[in-house]
Amino acid sequence: MEENKSVDEKTIVVIDDDGSEKEMEILFTFNDDEYNKSYVLYVDPADETGEVFVSSYTEEGELNNVTEEKEWAMIEEVFNTFIIQAEEHVHDENCNHDHNH
Repeated sequence: MEENKSVDEKTIVVIDDDGSEKEMEILFTFNDDEYNKSYVLYVDPADETGEVFVSSYTEEGELNNVTEEKEWAMIEEVFNTFIIQAEEHVHDENCNHDHNH
């Protein structure tokens, strides 16, 4: 998945290797000062495996592959933080018993 056709706040349309357009659901975006890049993490809502895709993107909306191992490690750390915060948020919403958060 390399090219971004259009972006709105919750979905992104990518063109896959076969030239087919696919609408993906954006999990979140973030900027990194060390690499001076913006990143988008997204999933295919039709894919039940839950595979997460990651691309850096330009101001023009062009998606680029992440190729550096150190860059992947940084993205993985950000993603893990996102998962922990999402799980805590769900727990807080569903919590109906007393304990410290």
